[in-house]
Amino acid sequence: MSTSGAPSSTLRRVVVVAYPGVQALDVTGPFEVFAGANSWASTQCYDISVVSVAGGPVTTESGLRIDSGPLPDLSADAPIDTLVVAGGTGVHDARDDDELITWLGAAVTRSRRVASVCSGAFLLGELGLLDGRRVTTHWARARRLAQTFPAAIVDPEPIHLHDGVWTSAGVTAGIDLALALVTDDHGAACAQTIAQWLVMFVRRPGGQSQFAAPVWTPMPDHDGVRRALDEINADPSRRHSMHDLATVAAMSPRHFSRVFTREVGCAPGRYVELRRVDAARGHLEQTTDNVEAIAERCGFGSSETMRRAFVRQVGVAPASYRQRFAHAP
Repeated sequence: MSTSGAPSSTLRRVVVVAYPGVQALDVTGPFEVFAGANSWASTQCYDISVVSVAGGPVTTESGLRIDSGPLPDLSADAPIDTLVVAGGTGVHDARDDDELITWLGAAVTRSRRVASVCSGAFLLGELGLLDGRRVTTHWARARRLAQTFPAAIVDPEPIHLHDGVWTSAGVTAGIDLALALVTDDHGAACAQTIAQWLVMFVRRPGGQSQFAAPVWTPMPDHDGVRRALDEINADPSRRHSMHDLATVAAMSPRHFSRVFTREVGCAPGRYVELRRVDAARGHLEQTTDNVEAIAERCGFGSSETMRRAFVRQVGVAPASYRQRFAHAP
């Protein structure tokens, strides 16, 4: 890795894998970052290609068509430095493509490093590459990834992770991932310059939680837990002590806490905090009310309590969240 600002003299071969229904930005975002490194170095430090089983035009999930080459002959072509597997709605059909899976299985053994963007992680999972590793994907697909590959340690918060393989969140996060790969190869100066050209952070503040949709919980089977959820959801700002919620559920506090956590996936106190954060996000996005007023209205009591909850659940402070997402008139 170069740390002096000079590019490495090594020409690194980058292969981006596409398939019908791939997300276009999962392909083009990383491609543009590696191409940007070539411009920064004033020489070709990356040989970049997009490949697919059939070769030729690949129709992405949005309908955009991207040209691709055929899957390379691994025994004849140059070794792969970086294998990038893109995501998209077509990934589950791609998981059933025996030719693609067989080629990927061979390609990962001939690649210095392997990366996935968004739901491309499902293809790595088919190869057993996620087992025992901490990995990420788009926040909306994290639960399915964890259910499909229970040996993986799925964390829906990071923008990207490196634990044996590189994985990232969705869509534009492929750019963040590629910037991290370029930093690994050529240093921070190169990645910073590319990020400036792309008008983005070289390291994005906060994680995926700031972009995730509000809390949604499937209806639990237990009647008492359903009643407690209804009580919280009706007005998250109210005082929802463990004793009060257990009374609504007609259970002892200890038993209620255990059953609620099993049915909902988090403890009652955390669920209350998540719902209050969701409510506050709406006020920050849609009103110009000050943070103190919003904190009081949403049940936090003080702006400092709300700030700490935001940092825990969203990864950024309320003021930073409002700056990025407000659309009040």
